[in-house]
Amino acid sequence: MELNATKLALVFSLLMTTPFVEAANGLPDIGTAGVTAMSVEREARFGQAFVRFARANQPVIDDPVLNEYVTDLGLKLLSQADSVRFPFQFLLINDDSINASAFLGGVVQLHTGLFLYADNESELASVIAHEITHVTQRHIARYLESQSRSTPLTIAGLVGSVALAVVNPQAGMAALQTTLGLKMQSAINYTRDNEFEADRIGLRLLHNAGFDPESMAGFFQKLADKYQFASTPPPMLLTHPLPSSRIAEARSRAQDYPKQRYPDSLDFQLAKARVMVRFQQRSATELQGFFAQQATQSSGWQADAAHYGQALALLKTNNYKQARPLLDSLARKHANNIFILDALTDLDNAQDRFDAAIARLQAAQQHRPDNQVVMINLADSLLQAGRHQQAATLLDNYLRRHPENLLAWDLIAQAYRPLSDESAFRQAQAEVAALKGRYDLAVDQMEIAANLSKDSMQRARLGARLEQLRQQQKEWEALRN
Repeated sequence: MELNATKLALVFSLLMTTPFVEAANGLPDIGTAGVTAMSVEREARFGQAFVRFARANQPVIDDPVLNEYVTDLGLKLLSQADSVRFPFQFLLINDDSINASAFLGGVVQLHTGLFLYADNESELASVIAHEITHVTQRHIARYLESQSRSTPLTIAGLVGSVALAVVNPQAGMAALQTTLGLKMQSAINYTRDNEFEADRIGLRLLHNAGFDPESMAGFFQKLADKYQFASTPPPMLLTHPLPSSRIAEARSRAQDYPKQRYPDSLDFQLAKARVMVRFQQRSATELQGFFAQQATQSSGWQADAAHYGQALALLKTNNYKQARPLLDSLARKHANNIFILDALTDLDNAQDRFDAAIARLQAAQQHRPDNQVVMINLADSLLQAGRHQQAATLLDNYLRRHPENLLAWDLIAQAYRPLSDESAFRQAQAEVAALKGRYDLAVDQMEIAANLSKDSMQRARLGARLEQLRQQQKEWEALRN
């Protein structure tokens, strides 16, 4: 049976956006579907590989402020989930389309379009709760297990096709069409059942984490109304079909929870403004006018978020004198907010006020010693001030605790270059390449780093890391091919 693109998109709601899961408790439960498809350890490796696959093929945003916000929101929901087998990772994709997806190993992707479309934090949280539930309920692990019994493909082959579909739909469709041999109706039924289950359990996560349970049905209804007659619906409706029964059930289940008032979130509004200025395809001048008007028509946190968006737009057009009073006022009202702290750092550095930025960040470091926004901003300010050794020391200590932080590796490479530490510079370049899925470059750079090292213990350590990268390269190629 030949599958057209629309039908295959329904399969993807199962294969890509409905998570690939097996992510949940430390030990496999006897009788739980999906436990034989792959071990928790193997699924975690697939998840780690997919993060690199995504970075190599998608516009993944490495914005420490937005990444921290999304991660904190995801962890708040995860704290209410059962069967969380390994750490989740939340990726933000620079894409105005409304979509979210999940993969094996607890990897959840969110498009920036969700921020543009959601009116409040609860609506955004409802999407994340849905994706988390796909993972913890092992929907894809169970599906992969069933397919591995009926097709000649290995689990790795199935996962590889699905990973390709996430980042390259056209190629992924071809791979799935020629290799899986799915029966359409059973696939659609599988998808429908998973979507309802993810809604039901996700709704519970939403409420228990302190968000409005009615927001899920509200977000669904907005999507359904807006795209009811659209010839090209957003990817989220292709991969997460919205029949009226699904909206009705979400609304009905929300009524089971007590009604209460849910205050707006300042950080959500700041994140939305940041996405609009930094990543949306609109001119900074247009956005400056938009936020200025919004500020005059709003009050409270809404007005503060509008002033923040206005300040970011002013920074983008180098209007530092106009941005300064806006950010100073926000800092007085929200002294410890990382969005404001980050923007003030950008402003200070743009005006060569490095000492002021460094002093503020060092004070923040006393209260948040391991916060990535504080650490990345402090390292960047030190670099711009020409204090390369201090930046290198700071980042080296941080990377020992957070070796997967791409921005930190990129900054430490910038720190080592003027220090004439060629071995350390090459090592940092190797780690950046590896995190982006460029293992060929990573192996070359790490080999150079090991050969250049003048310290025998360091050379041995780099040699061991080189062997790790070679092994990861083999696994990476096996997955891609």
